[in-house]
Amino acid sequence: MKTTDYSKIASKYDKNEYRHKVEGDNVLKDYIGQHLKSQYNILDLACGTGIYLYNQMKYFSDKNINWHGFDKSEDMLTVAKDKVSNVLFTKGLAEEMPYEAEYFDYIVNNYAFQHFTQKSEALDEITRVLKKDGIFKMHNIAIHEMKNWWIYKYFPSAYFEDLKRFWQKEVIFNELSNRGFKVEIYIDYKMQAMEVSNLLGYAENRDISILTLIEDKEYIKGIEKMKSEINKEPEASLVCDFAEMFCIAKKI
Repeated sequence: MKTTDYSKIASKYDKNEYRHKVEGDNVLKDYIGQHLKSQYNILDLACGTGIYLYNQMKYFSDKNINWHGFDKSEDMLTVAKDKVSNVLFTKGLAEEMPYEAEYFDYIVNNYAFQHFTQKSEALDEITRVLKKDGIFKMHNIAIHEMKNWWIYKYFPSAYFEDLKRFWQKEVIFNELSNRGFKVEIYIDYKMQAMEVSNLLGYAENRDISILTLIEDKEYIKGIEKMKSEINKEPEASLVCDFAEMFCIAKKI
C-alpha cells in the first residue's frame, strides 16, 4: 500500500475550499448533552492542518474541553499550530499513541483512516485510550459506493490504489464490534452532474491524497484530458458519484 507524503502538500492542503465546509459536530453535541461532566478530553486523530479543531473550538467555545490533535506529519502539524491555540498537539503513529488508557471521552477521525498502514493496531489503540461509553467517530469517503467519481474517470489507476487503502464498511463494522463497540454506519450518497472546468483546479492543486499516489505520467495525461474536454466544450460536464461514510462507535 502506497502512502502520501504530506510534507509535499501541507502548504497547499487548505487551498481546497471543500475542506472548509465544516459544520458543528452533532455527534459530539449529543454526547456532551448525554454525558454532563466538568470537562472533556477530545482527540482529533490524524488532525492534519487542524481544520476540524479550528471549527469545533468555535462551536463548543462554551464547553470545558481539553482539545488534542495527533498526526504523523510534522508539516501538517506546523500549519495546524499556526491556525489554532489552546490545543495540545502530538506527533506520532496511530498504532503507537502515547496517551494513558481510557483518557479520551471522544475521538474523531476525519478522511484519514485509509492512510493508516496498520489499521488493526490503530483500532486497538483507539479502544485502549477511549473511555467506557466514549465515542469513536470515523468520517470518510465511501469509495466502494462511488466508482463513477470524477477522480477515477480521469485517473483510472486511482480507484485500484484506493481499493488497497480503504476497508469496506462491513470490515469496519466487524472490526469495531469485535473490540466491544456498539457500531452504527450510514452512507450519504449523491449523484450529480459537475462541470469539468470546476474540477480542473482541484486536480491541478494535487492536494487530494490519491492524486499523489498515481504515476506522474498518468496524472499529466488526466490533466490534459480535462483541458481538452474544456477546450472543445467550455461547459462540458459529467455525472459523478460521491458517497460519505459516517461510523459512530460507542465503547461498551
